[in-house]
Amino acid sequence: MKRIAIVVFIALACAGIGWAAYRAAAPAVAPLSKYVPAGPLLYLEAKDFSSLLSDWNSSPQKQRWIQSDSYEVFSRSRLFLRLKGASDQFAAAAGLPPDMNFLTQVSGEHSVLAVYDIGNLQFLYITYLPSAKTMETTLWQTRAKFEPRSAGGVNFYLRRDPESKREVAFAISGDYLLLATREDLMAGALQLMSGQPDRTVESEQWWVQSTGAAVEAGDLRMVLDLEKLVPNGYFRTYWVQQNITDLSQYSAAVSDLFRSSREYREERVLIRKKEGVESATGERPAAAADLTRLVPDSAGVYLAAANPTADSCFALLETKLLAPHLGPQPASQMAPQVQLTSGEQGGGSDLETRIDQVPVQRPATKSTSALQELLKETPILASLEVQSTERDKAGVFVRTHSAVILAAASDWNESGVQSALTDFVRPGLTASQLGVGWQQKSGYQELDGLWPLAAAVRGKHLLVSDEPALMESVLANFSRKSDRKPAQLLAGFNHRQERNNLARFAGLVDRLNVAAPNSTGEREPQFFSGNMGSLSSTLAAVSAEKIEVRGDAGKVRQTVTYEWSQ
Repeated sequence: MKRIAIVVFIALACAGIGWAAYRAAAPAVAPLSKYVPAGPLLYLEAKDFSSLLSDWNSSPQKQRWIQSDSYEVFSRSRLFLRLKGASDQFAAAAGLPPDMNFLTQVSGEHSVLAVYDIGNLQFLYITYLPSAKTMETTLWQTRAKFEPRSAGGVNFYLRRDPESKREVAFAISGDYLLLATREDLMAGALQLMSGQPDRTVESEQWWVQSTGAAVEAGDLRMVLDLEKLVPNGYFRTYWVQQNITDLSQYSAAVSDLFRSSREYREERVLIRKKEGVESATGERPAAAADLTRLVPDSAGVYLAAANPTADSCFALLETKLLAPHLGPQPASQMAPQVQLTSGEQGGGSDLETRIDQVPVQRPATKSTSALQELLKETPILASLEVQSTERDKAGVFVRTHSAVILAAASDWNESGVQSALTDFVRPGLTASQLGVGWQQKSGYQELDGLWPLAAAVRGKHLLVSDEPALMESVLANFSRKSDRKPAQLLAGFNHRQERNNLARFAGLVDRLNVAAPNSTGEREPQFFSGNMGSLSSTLAAVSAEKIEVRGDAGKVRQTVTYEWSQ
């Protein structure tokens, strides 16, 4: 029996060595980008598109998304209607609907999708799909409805819709299925696959720069020609992020998605039009990375930024801690008392005066405060903002606590910091000195009034917070050592911890704005508690998100990591 086992083991080992030798000697498979004609604006490549599609169809996230308020609103959006119109035109041209059944049939392993016109959705799709499977698809079985054509020694099939002027062409070349919405794209791809020389997407500068800067291709890769996409009206209208101004400084971008059971990691590279980007190394990026060691484990969200301006640091302190509620008051439900005057007549300028609320009396503010002057005189290397939420004891209201930490190139003057802070908050709190005196606590100072404000100076670090417990948590982390690499920006969001509090807070915000049912008895979902709440529920399995941004010789590298709780 032992002899038989040894023989079987030797046979398997020989077979494994032989297979490895065969794989080493076999020629490498040419990348599909060599078969994509030049000119696309957007390029998508998947190592295994069939598996990606199968994972999405079987995921609980898809089921929640389809049943969510966000999807309900999206299904009535202009973008959705345009996509539906393009789908109907494709169905009229191809003679079959491009539904999920069709997509499942034509999805193979290694696949690429090149979009040449985002307004008319003109594309070329190539996928590795054994010819035996291709011939089982509905598309192949309805080829009699198409006109035969030939390019590169390969037959392909073309069909046009006379009303919309749309074209649909498909072909089988070996074990590859090709699908296109333009005859010239199909012909160009088949000629390239036959070995005829022509310009491909690999010959274009935006492609070379972006893919050359990427480390490796992920499970899903997207390459963008931003030089042409950003001015495009369709792109500007339907780009969800609405950050066209920021994108205009880049000429190209590539994004690679790497998937595992515990996390999804997206590696992005954006190519700047102009050189001179701050390096990822240096005193300021290192200071930003060092600040992350101060982030408490209980933090809901944090953001560390290198080289902040004095104005941005002042705005951070003002909006998060010193005057977070400053702004227009909501209209009162009660009419204001009548104020008798001397009988003077009004003028045209009075048309802008509100009569449904008492004019708000704001204290006069200086054009430049002592706090602004202090920040301008101090070279600040990096800033860190930390926030978290908690329910009150009754479980009704959600309170947000914040802390701001500024790292300077030299030591802070503690008395000057305290004087600048009290000088800024005093006009809104008191007419004298009540409540704006500093009292010593364990490691920090706190105002002795009702306004929650704590401050501490630790050499080159200035810490300001509106919650003593948060201040103590930050101070307790000074003994930590940071393991983060220098970066221009480091941020994180604890979705699992903050999700329920955010949903509660959103419900309170939207409560006064609940819309009445329409003629069909349906209510329009509220933006925060409905749309954003359902998106958070759909992605409930995403426990946390981290973002890292680094600059390097005309390139901006971004790493976005999504951690899964299951």
